[in-house]
Amino acid sequence: MELTCLSKGDGFHYPPCHMLNLCGFRILIDCPLDLSAIKIFSPVPYDVGFEASEYPSSDVSLDAQDPVQKKQKLERQLTPADLVCAEPWYKTVKALHLWEASLIDVVLISNPMGLLGLPFLTQNPGFCAKIYMTEATAKIGQFMMEDLVSMHKEFRCFYGPGDSSYPGWIKDLDSEEVPALLKKVVFGESGDDLGSWMRLYSLDDIESCMKKVQVVKFAEEVCYNGTLIIKALSSGLDIGACNWLINGPNGSLSYLSNSILVSLHARNFDINGLKGTDVMVYSDFSCLQSAEVTENGCISPNTDNNYLSTISDNKDEDLAASLLNTEDSLEEMEKLAFVCSCAAESADAGGSTLITITRVGIVLQLLELMSDYIESSSLKVPIFVISSVAEELLAYTKTIPEWLCDQRQEELILGEPSFDHLKFNKDKKIHLFPAIHSPNLITSWQEPCIVFAPHCSLRLGPSVQLLQRWRGDPKSLLVLEDGISSGLALLPFRPVAMKVLQCSFLSGIRLQKLPTLLSVLQPKIVLVPDAVSQRIDLSGMKINSILSFSENETLHVPRIADNTSVEITTDLASKLSWRKLRQRENFGIARLKGGLLMEDGKHRLVTGLEQEESSGKARPLRYWGTVAQEPLLGALLKMGIKGSIEHSTSENGLENSIIHIANPSSGLIETSEMCTAIVAEDKNVASQILQGIDEVLDGI
Repeated sequence: MELTCLSKGDGFHYPPCHMLNLCGFRILIDCPLDLSAIKIFSPVPYDVGFEASEYPSSDVSLDAQDPVQKKQKLERQLTPADLVCAEPWYKTVKALHLWEASLIDVVLISNPMGLLGLPFLTQNPGFCAKIYMTEATAKIGQFMMEDLVSMHKEFRCFYGPGDSSYPGWIKDLDSEEVPALLKKVVFGESGDDLGSWMRLYSLDDIESCMKKVQVVKFAEEVCYNGTLIIKALSSGLDIGACNWLINGPNGSLSYLSNSILVSLHARNFDINGLKGTDVMVYSDFSCLQSAEVTENGCISPNTDNNYLSTISDNKDEDLAASLLNTEDSLEEMEKLAFVCSCAAESADAGGSTLITITRVGIVLQLLELMSDYIESSSLKVPIFVISSVAEELLAYTKTIPEWLCDQRQEELILGEPSFDHLKFNKDKKIHLFPAIHSPNLITSWQEPCIVFAPHCSLRLGPSVQLLQRWRGDPKSLLVLEDGISSGLALLPFRPVAMKVLQCSFLSGIRLQKLPTLLSVLQPKIVLVPDAVSQRIDLSGMKINSILSFSENETLHVPRIADNTSVEITTDLASKLSWRKLRQRENFGIARLKGGLLMEDGKHRLVTGLEQEESSGKARPLRYWGTVAQEPLLGALLKMGIKGSIEHSTSENGLENSIIHIANPSSGLIETSEMCTAIVAEDKNVASQILQGIDEVLDGI
């Protein structure tokens, strides 16, 4: 088995990407887009006469006031004029382009964000891999891609058709005057990221891509090529997000993507389904962003839960219960409540709130909390959701109860809506519109209001126009998700007088809980990112082997299973005639006619194979071992055949032995390390010699 980390990603919006070589099959896990890279582009200017020169001089000429920055042009601060004024291209996983698409056998998509780059891969004429993802991931991911294409149309309408082979704006960035931050995003730290930029796909490309997808249900087993059994298990990260369990003839492997142990909206992390695998790939890099680090760079233990100190003392049930506590989920709920309170304060002051968060689960919970808050208070503020797929997406979340948490499943069973905002939506208190220029939106618009609108990059979609509208209002509020560089994201909108709230939501398992998780799952071999192994000590774990992997390096993993079993039916086994071997005691062997098949990840001898006789009357068809001359002469002598032994050495230095047969007729037996040859004038003598060999060699 081999694992290659193609990209470590960057949190929720840019999940990791790996290539796995298992049982001779090449498996790609996730195919994301680095959407943070489009912040180097300038949004479409909606304001008439809006130019970069209209920004206050304090923003534009910060570098002119610092003589050091003026001399070092590469280190100067970015200004709106530095942004690329062209149709955006999108940054894919650089290392993925180095792999031949036709050699990829399987693609596994763990969550909707890992799907956004897949149409670029399926466009390749040589691509023929099988694609697996959960039904919810496929549907939500398709909505997100279609919405991205819809928002991107604004650029194509503004700039017109461009060159699809090479973007002209790249030539302008290869200059010493271009800020270092901009060049780093475009060309990468090593300067070889240029090939990862792609022009956005079309709706037809999305449709063609999704036709190649095979959707799977929760915990449903699918078999690939009769060899690999693949199963999707909930990761708790979001609706439809999953971890992967792969069983094959050489053992089992679990792949842990970004996960949340206890979720307030999605199905919880499936612990039981991942226990006891031969290999576990831990690819949750997001844990590094929220880890508490001490002065020496190590992770500080969680003293409240004593995760590290109780590993050897507690039973598996107690450890699992400690993992599934609600502490993290309650903390997330407090963050959501704080966002709602800030939006209410802005509305009380006469300001509006723009929420650009695009995580489906977070949006659903915020809609629920804000709906409840407005209903229970005297505050009467309209809530608008502006997206080309808003209505379809919210409607779809009602149809996938198996991917919701237990509490919301119980509410559905009782006839209640899974999210409280759904009942307010029926009363038209939450307004859904496909675009900001929708006629119905214009007629129902009122301020102050609360608006959910993409895109989180602040470069495309309704959020651009709304931010340009409210950026000068100090009573208004902008809600961003952590991981979005607010400095670069807000650069085209300076000066910004409105309040900015940047929220950090959990997008992975906290690193302090990793030792406990490993103790519960008990894999034999664990593969972890080198950054994780450097931040937390896992040497005391009761695990056979812990291996570290790095980005753009291939890790070779020892053979997973020592023994490979073969299944055979009872009827067939009862018909076999077993023969004990002379050279190996307590070892039997039988002969049958048929083939060894691979089915459902296991070696099988199928029923109905024609079994040949292997009794003493049937001459063996296969022998093994070396013919010993003295025992063979003794066996021949009992049959009345006399002979003598002659030893010789060949030109290659190999020792040969020849037994000369003198009576009852002439012949010879030549033996070597490679073969044994029988030459006789009489067929009966030749047959007797073969019987003698049968007595001294094992055969079937």
